Amino acid sequence: MPDVVARRVDVLVPTVPAVVLGSTQADPSGAAAIEVVRRRSGGGAVLVAPDDPLWVDVDLPVGDPLWSDDVGASFGWLGSAWAVALGAGDVHEGPFVPGRWGRTVCFAGRGPGEVFVDGAKVVGLAQRRTRAGARFQCAVLSRWEPGPLIDVVVPAEDRAEARRDLAAVARGVSLDGVLDRFLEVLARL
Repeated sequence: MPDVVARRVDVLVPTVPAVVLGSTQADPSGAAAIEVVRRRSGGGAVLVAPDDPLWVDVDLPVGDPLWSDDVGASFGWLGSAWAVALGAGDVHEGPFVPGRWGRTVCFAGRGPGEVFVDGAKVVGLAQRRTRAGARFQCAVLSRWEPGPLIDVVVPAEDRAEARRDLAAVARGVSLDGVLDRFLEVLARL
């Protein structure tokens, strides 16, 4: 993050498929058939590819009207913006609820501001803060195929259970026009 933070939106497009670990996750113990990288924000692992998910970083400076010193509450406006852009969705307003797999796999838990459609997560959020501001990392799924992610971050003896448990925790949505609508919502905030 820059030393001086201003409102900014960046769309990130991976060049190859990769598993992106959260800042506190341990390195996978086994060899991965896919690239493994680490982000500086917290949360569970996310599988990224050039076409999925839609990955958007939003920077917000301290003192901005949307700023909140409460880390959990600070996600609320962002989740609401995504729900409007998607035209549907419930924004999780409570604390982080990891369940069995949420500290391992991002889309398995329920975090503040994250968006759910019919009970399945469609928008995952993470945050990194400095004294100058925050970077919110947003991932909007167009599909949910947890197998490759499970193969990297879940121990071999737990993979069958993880496949059963994680099959329906998330789902993809149509991304047609979502980014444009999201940017329109942000411009009004």
